Amino acid sequence: MRIIYISVFVVIIDQITKLLVKGISIPFLNVNIEGMKYGQSTDVFGSFFCLTYVENPGMAFGIDLGESSKLFLSLFSIIASIAIIYYLFKMKDERFILRASLALILGGAIGNLIDRVFYGVIYGYSKLFYGSVVDFFNVDFFDFTIFSRTYERWPIFNVADAAVTMGVVLLLIFHRSIEGRKDIETVNGTGADTVAVVNGENCDYSGNNTIDQIDLELNEKNEYITAENGKDNKRKETEV
Repeated sequence: MRIIYISVFVVIIDQITKLLVKGISIPFLNVNIEGMKYGQSTDVFGSFFCLTYVENPGMAFGIDLGESSKLFLSLFSIIASIAIIYYLFKMKDERFILRASLALILGGAIGNLIDRVFYGVIYGYSKLFYGSVVDFFNVDFFDFTIFSRTYERWPIFNVADAAVTMGVVLLLIFHRSIEGRKDIETVNGTGADTVAVVNGENCDYSGNNTIDQIDLELNEKNEYITAENGKDNKRKETEV
């Protein structure tokens, strides 16, 4: 299923960028990436867009619900990822944009899941499932308040977060559009013949016709039948 390639691409880019920011040393592969110091910030487009290395031990917007929430978030991410994979297989005949949206969400979920599950063990600061997510994109945005906290900049995020957000937005936009098209196709009888009965006569309409076209043809046929009935009545009156 090629749509999974989108998820794989997101995970690869997400993990590469995180390792470049956090740094990693693999002696037997002669790999030594120093990365950034925690809290270090580098301007990319002035103060509007910076690379700032932080770690998020909790959920979105840096909300930390305590140590127990880490295990819950890790397990929830695993279950959600499995559910999305299953759904992608079930909807393989759906439109590409809908499947791509879910693939983006899946890639983002797995990307952050790797941090939570393995980073604590790899970097030696926590046990399995209790790691923190590496964030670094720092964007200036309008002030807003959520969960009683006011933010002067958008909460620092990563590639995985961006993929999830993009997937959700696309899903909300195109899912409604696709459902609307399905409703229209169902009403118009697309993919099947529409048969109407007018005064005992069958009128076969192709599924490609719109409801307006069908109504127009039915009205014309009714007018014709009414006119013919009128002629018959006049003949009978004349004969009498």
